[in-house]
Amino acid sequence: MATIAPSALPPAAPASHLTPEYKKTRPGAMFSFAVGTMSDSMEGGLINTLFPVIQAALGLPLGALGTLSSISKWARMLFGTMWAILGDKFGRKKVLVLMTGFWGLWTAAAGLAQNFTQLLILYSIGVIGTVAAEPIQNGLMVDMFDEDERGKAYGTLRTIGVAASLILTPLIGQLANIENGWRYGMFVMGGISVLSGVLLMVFLKEPPRRVIAGDPDAGKFKMSDIKEIAKIPSFWLMAVMLLFVTSMVFFAFMVTYFVKVRGWQTSTAAILYTVFMAGFALGGLTGGALGDIFQKKFGDKGRVMFMQVYLVLWAGMTFLFTQIDWGFGPLVWVVAFLTGLIGSWGFSGSVLPMVGQIVEPQYAGTTFALLFSFIQGAITAVYLLLIGPLVTALGSLDRVFLFMVVLPYAINAVFWTLFYFTYPKDVQRRRARMAARLSGN
Repeated sequence: MATIAPSALPPAAPASHLTPEYKKTRPGAMFSFAVGTMSDSMEGGLINTLFPVIQAALGLPLGALGTLSSISKWARMLFGTMWAILGDKFGRKKVLVLMTGFWGLWTAAAGLAQNFTQLLILYSIGVIGTVAAEPIQNGLMVDMFDEDERGKAYGTLRTIGVAASLILTPLIGQLANIENGWRYGMFVMGGISVLSGVLLMVFLKEPPRRVIAGDPDAGKFKMSDIKEIAKIPSFWLMAVMLLFVTSMVFFAFMVTYFVKVRGWQTSTAAILYTVFMAGFALGGLTGGALGDIFQKKFGDKGRVMFMQVYLVLWAGMTFLFTQIDWGFGPLVWVVAFLTGLIGSWGFSGSVLPMVGQIVEPQYAGTTFALLFSFIQGAITAVYLLLIGPLVTALGSLDRVFLFMVVLPYAINAVFWTLFYFTYPKDVQRRRARMAARLSGN
């Protein structure tokens, strides 16, 4: 049998499945996604930024931050897949509007908590809904954009959401100087969630699913898909590599680290975190574009190469940022910005686009939910719960960062070498299957 050269194969889905009229609606939808993403991330950001004052107000141990930060990860694991299934059954837009939008009223209610138990319960109910955003949005974007657009699209979404949060983070940090300021922060975050629901109602037009011959349910989450997904070697490598993706530990404890270890004021540490996130916002855009460039220049190995570059740079920058005391001078701000700049390259430029390229469109929703809601959610939740005991065992947060952030990323850079052997083959097999479908064979 003659081998079909990858370059000779048609694209996985014809661009014509999206009409010019629909493409005009994508900017509004992306903006709505960004506000929802900002709301989801800023709920955790509020806890992470203001934990020192919440700790003082409610008399909490350091381990309480790990518990609160892990809630969204457990919710992502336990409920993310469920929301993806309900979105497929009742409409992805409907679920997004309800769960990532108006469910934010529970977040506002958490601002009324009088003790840790009440805060834990109300905050937990709130994040159960907001975790619906990631698996549903990822699935929608597979239908909204073609392969050569997705890196830029994912990067743009992350950049818009993070850039908007830059306005809120320093303001939230200043709430540390106000009595019960963290409560007002909860009210604001709940309001932003409701706003995202309104925007989704107005601007999101659910995209047509990519037509797959003989499968009217293409792209929906189905338990039966897992058997097919499990046949893809790169899927298993993706699942294993998530063990080394520990950046959420860094994000959760960064402000507390500078307050407890470096002696900063909470409000000033929040501004430093904003500088870090400014780099992160720019990194999302540049990372997506760089990933696309590597893909075009080096073919199917390009995104693997780019991911390894990112992992080495991130390990190096987090070492510089957490293991060296730069004082209060300009250098610490520069290092914070550069660390953030590199921090969002990997997922926007490599991981998310790669997942979309190893699975056929009908399996995309299931694959994203499995990897980033169930598997990554569980791993991150466990890591966050370990922080308190690890601080006790290792003696300080800077040592925890060394063993929980810096070293895992360095190991991951080596681990990603395995993708050179599996990913190009998985992409070619997927293209061949899609070509056969399009030709009617």
